[in-house]
Amino acid sequence: MDRILVIDDDVELCGLVSEYLAPEGFQVEAVHDGRVGLDRALNGNYLLVVLDVMLPGMNGFDVLRNMRDKSRIPVLLLTARGEDVDRIVGLEIGADDYLPKPFNPRELVARIRAVLRRTTAGGNGDGIPEAVKVGDVELDPATRSVRQNGEPLDLTSVEFNLLEVLLREAGRVVTRERLVDSVLSRKFSPFDRSIDMHVSKLRKKLGDSDAGDDHIKTVRGVGYIFARPR
Repeated sequence: MDRILVIDDDVELCGLVSEYLAPEGFQVEAVHDGRVGLDRALNGNYLLVVLDVMLPGMNGFDVLRNMRDKSRIPVLLLTARGEDVDRIVGLEIGADDYLPKPFNPRELVARIRAVLRRTTAGGNGDGIPEAVKVGDVELDPATRSVRQNGEPLDLTSVEFNLLEVLLREAGRVVTRERLVDSVLSRKFSPFDRSIDMHVSKLRKKLGDSDAGDDHIKTVRGVGYIFARPR
């Protein structure tokens, strides 16, 4: 069975999550302390980590920061409902998705499956797409690697998927609605700025700025476009 690590100090919630995920083919291991969870995440063989922000020993943000220094394992962050700053910080430091608490366990299962679809190469059964190169940026889905001017670029799984969509549509505008659907696997909401946060982080890693020859340009009120070299 595919193993999922849940790092949350709510023992009852961990039990409920395990009950819902077991019939879906997942084996859940629960840890209730941040430091222990970090060690388990880095040394165990897990498909995904469900991580709560509020934890004893080490908070979820610090756990995620330390994880991202050494691992690209997908992380679904659990945040307090209404705490937009938690969601923004979580996305900035490398979370693949977030889910406000309290949540419907069925939505958790759906979010986990959506994250795994996005982060598993060839997971749709159609085979692995060919590599794509636009200007100084080259992306290879087979190895889930990106190079810029021949140098490796360290991206989160969401940033990788976002860049792939933009590269394959280079020179054409991609709407925010399509990006949310394709990259985050959820319905678009005009009040959800998650995709914009991911684009902002990706632009920084590509060396883009508010002025000059940027790779990713904003089409106000519509979406984004990956500019083809002139």
